[in-house]
Amino acid sequence: MLVTTQQLFDHCYGKYGIAAINVEFMEQVLALFSAAEKANAPFIVQTTPVARNYATPEMLVGMIQTAARLHPKAVFALHMDHGTEEHIWHALDRGAYTAVMIDASHDDFQTNIRRTRAIVERAHPKGVNVEAELGVLSGVEDDLSVDEAHAFYTNPHEVEEFVDATGCDSLAIAVGTSHGAYKFSGGQGLQFHILEEIQRRLPGFPLVLHGGSAVNYAEINRINNAGGQLLPGAKGVDPEEVKKAIRFGVCKINIATDFRLLWTRINREFFRDAPDQFMPIIPGKRYMEAFEEMALQKFEFLGAMGKAKA
Repeated sequence: MLVTTQQLFDHCYGKYGIAAINVEFMEQVLALFSAAEKANAPFIVQTTPVARNYATPEMLVGMIQTAARLHPKAVFALHMDHGTEEHIWHALDRGAYTAVMIDASHDDFQTNIRRTRAIVERAHPKGVNVEAELGVLSGVEDDLSVDEAHAFYTNPHEVEEFVDATGCDSLAIAVGTSHGAYKFSGGQGLQFHILEEIQRRLPGFPLVLHGGSAVNYAEINRINNAGGQLLPGAKGVDPEEVKKAIRFGVCKINIATDFRLLWTRINREFFRDAPDQFMPIIPGKRYMEAFEEMALQKFEFLGAMGKAKA
C-alpha cells in the first residue's frame, strides 16, 4: 500500500525509525519489497536523479509499482532523494511519488528558504510531502561530492524560522553523518547536543538522518580480499547511536551505502571464485537473498518489525 511519508512519521515519531532505502535496479527493488512484506515493516523506497538517469524514470517507477503489486501487503512511501527542481517537477507531473526532497542546503539560508517554499507550494496541492535540508553533509554519493572543509552542522537557532517560512514536512539535518563509506574518519559520531536542541525547538517535527549506513568493517575487508581497493578507514554510523537518535525525533534513516557494499562484495567474490562464469543471474540471485537478509536486519534494529499493520 502506497502512503505518504507524513502518515509514516505520525505513527513512528519517537518510537521507531523508518528505513529509507535507495534503489537503482530490479534486484534491489524485488528484495526490498519481499523483506518488508515478511517483516510487516513500513519503509520508504527512494530514487535519486542519478538512478532515474540510469534506468529512466519510467522503468524505475514501473519496477517499484510492479513490486508493490507482487507484494500487496507492503506499506511504503515513494520518495525522490536529493532532487533538483527539474526532477521534482517531472515527478510531480507524473504523480507516482508521495514525497520529494529538495536539497538547497548548499545555498545561503534565504535562497534555501525560497527554493524549498516553491517546491512546497507546488507539491502540497498534489498531496505530496516535502523534505528539505538545513546544514551540509560531507562525503560522496551518486553525483554529490562535498569535502569536510565545506560541510557544516545544522544551526539549531535557524530551524524554527526555516520550517515556518518553507512549510516543509520534514527536515534533513547535519549532525555528524556523511554520504558514502567514509562517514566518521575522525571518530566523532553523532552530535546529540545539536540534535537535542533541534528537537526542543521543533517538538514533534519529523527529522531525517542522511548517511545512515553502518558500513560493516568485515564487508570492507572481504571486498578488498577479493580485489577491491576501498580504504580501511571506512566507518559508518553506530546502530546504537541511530536508536538513540530516534528518541530525539529522527523518523527517517537514509540507507544506501550498505547495500552498495553488499553488491560489490557478492559480485567480486563470485567472479573471483568462479572465473569461468559469465551469467549475471547467479550473483544476482545471491545479492537478492543477501539484500533481503540485510533489509530484515535494518527493520529489526530500527524497531519497525510488525508496525505496518498499524
